[in-house]
Amino acid sequence: MKIWRKFLVSAVAAFMICGSVIIPVTDNSSVEAATTYSNLKSTLNNIMLDSRMKNANTSVTVRKASTGEVIYHYNPDKGITPASSLKLLTGAAALDTLGENYRFSTAVLTDGNVKKGTLNGNLYLRGQGDPTLLISHLDKFADGLAKQGIKQISGNLIGDDTWFDSVRLSAGILAEDEPYYYAAPISALTLSPNGDFDAGSVIVEAKPGVNGRATKVSLTPVTSVLQVVNQSKTVPKGYKNTLKITRQVGTNKVLITGNSPIGTSGTKEWISVTNPTLYTLDVFKSSLKAKGITFIPSSKVIQGKAPKQAKALVSRKSMPLKELIIPFMKLSNNTHAEMLAKEMGKVKYGEGSWDAGLSVMREYATSVGLESKQWKFEDASGMSYSNKITSEQLSQLLYVVRHEPWYNTYYKSLPVAGESDRFIGGTLRNRLKGFPAKGNIMAKTGSLENIKSLAGYAKTKNGETLIFTILTEDTKTSTIPVIDQFATAITNFKQ
Repeated sequence: MKIWRKFLVSAVAAFMICGSVIIPVTDNSSVEAATTYSNLKSTLNNIMLDSRMKNANTSVTVRKASTGEVIYHYNPDKGITPASSLKLLTGAAALDTLGENYRFSTAVLTDGNVKKGTLNGNLYLRGQGDPTLLISHLDKFADGLAKQGIKQISGNLIGDDTWFDSVRLSAGILAEDEPYYYAAPISALTLSPNGDFDAGSVIVEAKPGVNGRATKVSLTPVTSVLQVVNQSKTVPKGYKNTLKITRQVGTNKVLITGNSPIGTSGTKEWISVTNPTLYTLDVFKSSLKAKGITFIPSSKVIQGKAPKQAKALVSRKSMPLKELIIPFMKLSNNTHAEMLAKEMGKVKYGEGSWDAGLSVMREYATSVGLESKQWKFEDASGMSYSNKITSEQLSQLLYVVRHEPWYNTYYKSLPVAGESDRFIGGTLRNRLKGFPAKGNIMAKTGSLENIKSLAGYAKTKNGETLIFTILTEDTKTSTIPVIDQFATAITNFKQ
């Protein structure tokens, strides 16, 4: 496979050099590789004159999906922070390394025996990197134990998260982001609050209550690992909603402040927990209690490693990667990216760490002929501002993956322009809603402060698919309107 990949990339490079007509334009050199695309080139050049693009650091590449031939570029070799566009590499490497049918495992084990309804020993909840574990799954575990006649546990409830290393936050996470779901700590044993699978977070919601009194607060799922400090107030109808929910950095103290007017829906935030393992154990203990399973007073809830001789009582497998990649890519889920990276490291090198996982990603990039020196990244989600990628390299990745056996799965995971269903339109559901862009652009978004990107596939009016990558940074004025105009121009092109 690697030999074939290198041959493919070499052939494409030769074609672009020998079969292209290169037309220099300016010092920033927008160029065209085929005279039949001159109208498109002219349109794109005019769009690039927009002050928002001129004031930004920008790298753009457009190529034919059928041959890889570059038909337009602008600063193609300039390294730009890609934000979540980096997930295009993470997703490709995960599909290639783990396979479309890969599933994550979670199990409940014991080192003891059941006698007269009492489990004489410890109960272990062992996680192996499943980012889709829900409270309903924990409830099923509890139900399975109850059906085995367990009513009491004399030992400890122990969370085994040793499948991954103990480093919880990827490089580049800012303190201001750490309280929220998109920067949640990474653990091999973690829990998601709902079907979006924002692992390691709790949905905290505040709604108006009685006028003059504190708001009503709810947690999903209910957990005692978060300490809620509610300083918010219910105010009369017509007042401004100033509710704010955050978590004090480095603690599990959730602060709720501001006013919640009667008649409004309040507000909610997905708040990360500092220790996903203990969070999962806390909710699991509640599931056990609901099924009539209790612990003796001296039992503790702790972290540890299940002994080799421990026997599984109940277990489950996650959805396959070909299904998981939908919420991962469509919703640009950061925890999925980082957990997939650690899982790749664990599977290939027996080490569930960022170092191992990112090495696997770099090795995949090299195996398909990409220039590894032009891919600088220190995480798998794109959260770090230190990450740098060129549009040419990102564009080449989107070309070579079209020849992979898992390409259809990869392609279908990309957000679709203007489609309102969040598991179809994803992060593009509220963008590019008009004709001809709607439904004809499938691309990955990227967004950090002063950084915006879009990279993927666009269908022209002729039905041809073009690959486009647009990376922008260092501008306080959003470039999204211009990026969308650029992508729309491609779908509006007809030879």
